[in-house]
Amino acid sequence: MSTPIGIVAIGRNEGERLRRCLESARIAGGPVIYVDSNSSDGSENLARERGATVVQLDMSIPFTAARARNEGFAELMRIAPQTQLVQFVDGDCEIVAGWIDRAARELAGEEKLAVVCGRRRERHPDASTYNKLCDIEWDTPIGDAEACGGDAMMRVAAFRQVSGFDASVIAGEEPELCVRLRQAGWKIRRLDAEMTLHDAAMIHFGQWWKRMVRGGHAYAQGSSMHGAPPERHWVRETRRIVFWGILLPLAIAVFGWPTRGWSFALLLLYGVLWWRVRRSMIRSRGLSPRDAALYAKHIVIGKFAEAQGLITFNASRLLGRRTKLIEYKAAQKPVAAAPACR
Repeated sequence: MSTPIGIVAIGRNEGERLRRCLESARIAGGPVIYVDSNSSDGSENLARERGATVVQLDMSIPFTAARARNEGFAELMRIAPQTQLVQFVDGDCEIVAGWIDRAARELAGEEKLAVVCGRRRERHPDASTYNKLCDIEWDTPIGDAEACGGDAMMRVAAFRQVSGFDASVIAGEEPELCVRLRQAGWKIRRLDAEMTLHDAAMIHFGQWWKRMVRGGHAYAQGSSMHGAPPERHWVRETRRIVFWGILLPLAIAVFGWPTRGWSFALLLLYGVLWWRVRRSMIRSRGLSPRDAALYAKHIVIGKFAEAQGLITFNASRLLGRRTKLIEYKAAQKPVAAAPACR
């Protein structure tokens, strides 16, 4: 491979997931940076055994995944300044064989292309309803896109031009970065290629709820940063959360007594929302009616969790406080040290 490529992985207490991530990164070639955020399961030693350069974050500074990726990138530039492309990957993901070459070829073929991403799949989609929902969510349209996710290959020159991730963004940092990249004239593209296998390990409703709360916070923060015309970043999504998650239930409750309960008929609107989402997922994504109905149901329920995240963001901003990281994943069991692969 002629183009110098580096890999930056981030994680905390990922256990066996991190082992798979680093082994796939090593096979892909190029220097590997692992950024650890205070793991207690031996992740740092595991990473060193797998040949990665380890960066231990200073946890006295507020943590965000954006900050972790920035520090990993900085270390990559320090040890391999000739690097032209960087693959960012989360520590709970395994890079699919062949992805690195495919992504690099795509970036080499178009000089204004800054980011490419592919299909992230859930490793165990049938292990829980919530894993399945993740797998459905990540099946986004192929072609030029507005944003990427946490797993993506980026052009170093483009990443540097916009000064990397905004470390103050606690969720949705990749779309926020892509806003600035597009404003600078760069393109983002989703390829028809397998990219990573993700291990959500999400088996409880409470985990899914926290993930949706985090999404609502991301929409609120993103729209506050780039909601002005012409970008209007996540303004529509934020307005939908306000309507479905706050205004409509508030109207039903407030007008319940004056209307002698007739306001509760407005609950039927949630059925309309469910039906519209279900129809859309069948037509646009080709989902089975059963999976589309499952996804639509959780979209409706998720509006209330997203509303919680939106309220949390705005309350924190009003009080001048920084929102704490919203985490939904449980730590994996510690992994025993093993000889590095030769």
